[in-house]
Amino acid sequence: MGKQSKGKKKEIMRIERESVIMTMKPRLVMGLADLLELDSDREEFLTLCKRIDSTIRAWYHQEFEEIMQLYSLFDPVHGTKKLEQQSLSPARVDSLEQQFIHHLFKIMEKSNYKLLSEEEVEIATSGQYLLNLPIAVDSSKLDSKLFSKYFADNPRDGLPTFANQYALFRQGIGMDRTTDYFVMEKIDSLISRFWDFLVLKLRLRRLFSSKQLNRSSSSITRIVDSIPDAAEQDLYVERIRIENLNLSFKDFLRKTTVQEPTFERMILIYRRATPPKSPLKYGDRAIHIKQFRNIPMADMELVLPEKKNPGLTPMDWAKLLISAGLGLVTLVTSLEMPKADFWVVSAILGAVIGYCVKIFLSFQQNLIEYQNLITRSMYEKQLDSGRGTLLHMCDDMIQQEVKEVILAYFVLISQGRATKDDLDRRCEELMVEEFQEKCDFEVEDAVKKMERLGIVSRDSVGRYCHVPLKRANEIIGSTTEERVSKALV
Repeated sequence: MGKQSKGKKKEIMRIERESVIMTMKPRLVMGLADLLELDSDREEFLTLCKRIDSTIRAWYHQEFEEIMQLYSLFDPVHGTKKLEQQSLSPARVDSLEQQFIHHLFKIMEKSNYKLLSEEEVEIATSGQYLLNLPIAVDSSKLDSKLFSKYFADNPRDGLPTFANQYALFRQGIGMDRTTDYFVMEKIDSLISRFWDFLVLKLRLRRLFSSKQLNRSSSSITRIVDSIPDAAEQDLYVERIRIENLNLSFKDFLRKTTVQEPTFERMILIYRRATPPKSPLKYGDRAIHIKQFRNIPMADMELVLPEKKNPGLTPMDWAKLLISAGLGLVTLVTSLEMPKADFWVVSAILGAVIGYCVKIFLSFQQNLIEYQNLITRSMYEKQLDSGRGTLLHMCDDMIQQEVKEVILAYFVLISQGRATKDDLDRRCEELMVEEFQEKCDFEVEDAVKKMERLGIVSRDSVGRYCHVPLKRANEIIGSTTEERVSKALV
């Protein structure tokens, strides 16, 4: 990472590398095939890749059919009608929805999506980016039975406080940069620094300090001012925020670039609460699934469900009341003086009114920006919802499984026998050398699938070795797609 310019305070975030292979499958397959010297080997390898894809897709066909049938009962569009047609008992409906959530979470994990933890949420939202308003969820509008039951039966460590009402999954890390003048934000930053100075001098820090979390187990960690020597083992990204800049008068006259790490993919799952006088037989059982892309970490509140209308923060109200109180005291004191100066009184009164107006105008500007961000998140950031998101997740899961097998098998045929650890290291090195991508390769999963396909074996000392390309194609055999293609010729 490049050097910081003078006057800036670094805020570095360490993020564990994910198991997901972001390189698209066609590019991976063709890139690996081009590394083979013989045309015959290249042709056999391309055929094998197609057969691996088709076979793994067939493995999960039944599971995908089951999850789609289950979701048809909880689809927000037509699920209510289908559910009532089944004439099931409420207990049976409860069991079916838990089956669906179980299958859904299983697919999420196989697609290398991670459930956000409390520590990750805390770190991600510890700063501000483009969203400068406090966003809260209206808990009364969300159901809490669905996930409470699931996590009671399937306990996990580090669940966020909202886990009983909705689930947020993430995949991939990117970067978003915005360049603008940020005049109001710079003014707010200067005022906040003065406020912090005032709180420090008045020894009120304990009243405004937030609790510190133990983040040793989190896959996202904030590190300030330095990058460890082992930076190549993990992903390190930098936050550049207005509040961390050493502002001067010149900064108000020129544009500033801020940057924030993003979650490349986010999936939100939730269910609305059933109104007290609902005419529905089973209540509102619709399960909403939404997929978003490139969501800045600090602005992840944009994807939350059932958001309340934003208002002034408690800190804004405190600043407003304290400033008005100090101004009023100063004004009264000035008026009680034997010779009160009209211009001094006017200046004090104008300063107090001006500051109050500034807070209100800042709130209005932030509210407009919030509405714009919400609109953009709906039309630009949201990829799909409901059944479309499920189909995408199922396909994404297959793509990951196929890419893991293809990469591991290619390493064996090109670099020879290897232990599990050696295979893991070689796959990661090959991804960096040929595709400029660092990932945490899931060698255990890849080896199991290759053994199931019958295209690898183990020697007397436990090293993995490949079955020759032609023999591997014979073992898997021709696929349905190949037979259909031949029949159409």
